[in-house]
Amino acid sequence: MATGDLRKDTGRTVFGWLKSRFPTVPYADLTRVVLETDQRQMPRSHAEKYELKTIWYWYPLYCLGGISFVAFIILTITGILLGFFYVPDGRLEIAATGDLTNAAWQSMLTIMNDIPFGFIIRGMHHWAAHIMIAAVFLHMCRVYFTGAYKKPRELNWLLGVILLLITLAFGYSGYLLPANNLSEGAANIGINMSRASPVIGDQLATLLFGDINTLAGAYILRWYWIHVFILPLVGTGLMILHMSLVWLQGVAEPH
Repeated sequence: MATGDLRKDTGRTVFGWLKSRFPTVPYADLTRVVLETDQRQMPRSHAEKYELKTIWYWYPLYCLGGISFVAFIILTITGILLGFFYVPDGRLEIAATGDLTNAAWQSMLTIMNDIPFGFIIRGMHHWAAHIMIAAVFLHMCRVYFTGAYKKPRELNWLLGVILLLITLAFGYSGYLLPANNLSEGAANIGINMSRASPVIGDQLATLLFGDINTLAGAYILRWYWIHVFILPLVGTGLMILHMSLVWLQGVAEPH
């Protein structure tokens, strides 16, 4: 077979795979479908529609993705407010009382005790993070048990898996930022897990935590950048793509 024929066959295969999952639809027709089809309005629950008795087909479980997104919006707003007062410096210093402390922890105390409504804002950030992690995990369970990961939604399932990992990274990085004893314990676990990675373990631990032998205060600044800049940028882009595919392909009916 000639190289040109092989290239054409490969192109047809790839194009056919994409077209079967993302058919070309005129914009007007797509808009009409969004506005008029039952599955994009507020229909009967799937349990009523299909007379199903399984808990995974209970209609509120189809709202878990939206709950995750709302939690992300709350985290974004409260995180911006906290960022005005948080100091990402974990280097140890001697306090006036003679105890060892750091600027990150002191800024947390200031937020909790001195800033108006700081305790409430941090509490909202804390609990929204728990809600988002739980909602994303349950959302993945619902997608799996209803078979919504199957053709033509394989790509969106993979995006969901990546978003779950990003959500867990959000939770871990946020856990480190208070720079207290729990944060140090989590950081030491992270160092050991990074060092256990094959081939690049020590280099990865040095990149993420600054030192593989002792826990230096530099890890706070590094994870602050990951938590505030890198993860939101990547996560927001993937969420937009994820929701765009849901909009194009529609909500999966139970298999």
